[in-house]
Amino acid sequence: MTIYELAARLRRKEISSVEITREYLNRIKQIDPSIHSYLTVTADEALAAAEKADQIIARGGQELPLFMGIPMSLKDNICTEGIRTTCASKMLENFVPPYSATLWNRLKTQGAVLLGKVNLDEFAMGSSTETSYFGVTANPVDPKRVVGGSSGGSAAGVAAELCAYSIGTDTGGSVRQPASFCGVVGIKPTYGRISRYGMIAYASSLDQAGVLAQSVPDAAAVLEAVAGPDPLDAVTVNQPMYPEMDITLGVKEIKIGIPNEYFGAGIGEEVRSSVLKAIGKLEGCGAKAEYFSMETAYEALPAYYIIACAEASSNLAMFDGVRFGYRAPDYSDLDELYKMSRSQGFGAEVKRRILLGTYVLSSGYYGAYYKKARKVRAKITNAFRTAFEKYDVLITPVAPTTAYRIGEKSEDPTKKYMADLCTCSPNLAGLPAMSVPCGFDQNGLPVGAQILAKPFDEAMLLRVGYALEQVMTGEKEAGQWNWNM
Repeated sequence: MTIYELAARLRRKEISSVEITREYLNRIKQIDPSIHSYLTVTADEALAAAEKADQIIARGGQELPLFMGIPMSLKDNICTEGIRTTCASKMLENFVPPYSATLWNRLKTQGAVLLGKVNLDEFAMGSSTETSYFGVTANPVDPKRVVGGSSGGSAAGVAAELCAYSIGTDTGGSVRQPASFCGVVGIKPTYGRISRYGMIAYASSLDQAGVLAQSVPDAAAVLEAVAGPDPLDAVTVNQPMYPEMDITLGVKEIKIGIPNEYFGAGIGEEVRSSVLKAIGKLEGCGAKAEYFSMETAYEALPAYYIIACAEASSNLAMFDGVRFGYRAPDYSDLDELYKMSRSQGFGAEVKRRILLGTYVLSSGYYGAYYKKARKVRAKITNAFRTAFEKYDVLITPVAPTTAYRIGEKSEDPTKKYMADLCTCSPNLAGLPAMSVPCGFDQNGLPVGAQILAKPFDEAMLLRVGYALEQVMTGEKEAGQWNWNM
């Protein structure tokens, strides 16, 4: 059931939060061993929170938060006081934070029930959840295929109904791409919409928390609950979430831009046709769509990897075996302690990105790579600004392909990097973007459509997303969305 359906039954006292929580915990015990979405299950804490929620609901006489008593999960790079937070890395295998992330404090205050912490690519660096130190997460649609990443555990948990919703993070597509691969809704809001305090940083100018849920209204509600200014994060802003706009208003007269470059070389035919059919359905509801050219599309991916890796090399410097993180057991001096701790504590993909980031920031190459990437980023931001002078939203594929087989692209990391082809540019420009399921390939694997809006216009984003979700209802009811569980 969706958040709204569960909340309605709780308020009518047809079911208790403890019963819902036990049902989810039982399902995790039965199903998750074959998926591996959870790294830590907080059963005792969840049942205690559920019991407290039931007591508040039983008292009545007050307007209750929507999330009161609803079980959910958090990506394991979001700090939770007293609960292990690993970033799916040996480096933080036993780290228990002394504080919680702002977004979790906001949900906890509203009565959310935390079932546990879910898997991800190590330090959120990856697009398949294959780089986790604790093992691969499988796709509930087809367990032989990747779940996407880096918020793979979040997407798998929602798709397999192991939680009502999940909070992930998105640096270059890490909420939207796994949402597309698993057939759920994933939204990355505008940069600055949600506090990053308590999120363990990958690339600070790109990182943003996001929501994975079963429906657009669910995602909208969770987003509203965690958004808002935070004195602990200087980039957050005080902008109203949905000013005078109902996401159920429909798309009549809405102008949709279709960037040619995002439907060209590298995009699978089944993905392309599914997204274009979805746009056609929105046109049938009164929207107006047209193609246009966005030449900066091909520049986004290299610029993204230069900037993200440069920031990662700086952010992860703190994990040295002295101040933070894993400490190697055998070393002869301080230099060897650093070297051994970082060599043993980080996985191959994290080390690859640290090395790349250190290289592009070095004195001989700073101007040739990092400085140039910053200029490209500004160029991309301006291109989007120009596009949104004409269009209300842009629609593209989320990923070039549907979910591929586990291990299929492990030999060549650059093939995995191509999965961010369509999703990294909104992060570079700080735009809100979301993935909404829009069809299937011939193997029954989900395809997602990516909707982009101008900064802080999540209302328009969700309005179009909701309309798309409604026109896809027929396929959903026809049984094509029943996972192989």
